[in-house]
This record gives sequence, C-alpha cells and structure tokens, in this order.
Amino acid sequence: HLILLVENEQGYKNLMKIVSIANLEGYYYKPRTDLELLEKYHEGLVVTSACLDGEIPQLLAKNENQKAEEKGRRFQKIFGKDFYLEIQHHPKIKAQQEINKKVIALSRKLGIPLVATNDIHYVNADDAEAQDALLAVQTQKLISDKNRLTMLDSPDFYLRSQEEMAQIFKDYPDAISNTQEIAAKCNLEISIGKWIL
Repeated sequence: HLILLVENEQGYKNLMKIVSIANLEGYYYKPRTDLELLEKYHEGLVVTSACLDGEIPQLLAKNENQKAEEKGRRFQKIFGKDFYLEIQHHPKIKAQQEINKKVIALSRKLGIPLVATNDIHYVNADDAEAQDALLAVQTQKLISDKNRLTMLDSPDFYLRSQEEMAQIFKDYPDAISNTQEIAAKCNLEISIGKWIL
C-alpha cells in the first residue's frame, strides 16, 4: 500500500510496467507487486508511504517500531530522495494522531522527508453524503443499515485547500513545502498523436 507518482516519461513507463506485471503475475483479488519489482523499476517515480493502511503506519500501529524503521530504510535505499513519509489529519480517526507522532519521529531519525497529505475520496466537503450513498450501493447495503461501511463519522475525506492544509500542519512547514517539491518534480508530458504501447 504505497502511492507512486510519475516524475517523467521514464517514470511513466516504469509505472505502466509495474501495473502490468501486478495485474498479470501478482493478481490475487487485486493487483499486487513486491519490493523487488519496485526496486527494478524505481527510476522516475516519487513514492509516499500512504495513509494508515500503508505498510509503515501499520507496523507503527502494532508498535513494531524496529520493523517500521527497517522498512523505511529499505524504501529510502530504493527511492532515495524520492521517498516521503506521509502525515494526515483526520481527527475523528483515533489512531491518526498517534501514528502521526510516530511517523514524524521516524522521519526525524532517518532523515526521510515528511509530506502533508489528505486521504481523498471526494472533491468537495459537501460531497460526503453522496459518496456515502455510492459506498452503500457498492457494498450492496441500505443507507439506513447501521452495520455497514461508512465514512460519514469522519466527513473530511475531501480535497482540502492549500490554506486549510497550511493551517492544519502549521507546526510542520517542511511537510507543506514538500508537497510543492513533489509537484515540481512531477513533469510528465505525454506525446499526443503517436502510439504509446
């Protein structure tokens, strides 16, 4: 569970290769890949550690700090300066703040840069109910069913503004400036009018 972003044409080709192999050789209910494949096709990719379901946050949640550190070092070895540890702000998710503290400590210890992100499932804040209805349809449940998957308990999975993110993460300005650094790195231009296989 990682976020892979494309820096350039080489990164785009590598991402297509990873996705193809994940679907053809790693498929088990969902496409999957492994670190060896990421190591082979890492060039031109920016990688972030993902939300609470990411491997490093999961290890930290289980207090397996040494394993999280080893995994952080492994990603750092593979991706170098293009690997970032994510922190997010979802106050109604109890584990989020505790994991953020551990991720920040790991970042400072290993010298892996932080990046402030938001787990986004819909664009605008007022889209939360519509997204919840779609989630109910997807899981074949009724909206009135109390025992179903819902995200309405924490309706902050929308695309936050730059100002809102800066305010939320004001104590970690490096995490905000790193979002701009990542955006500056990602400069893919796909040629139009010719075949790309």
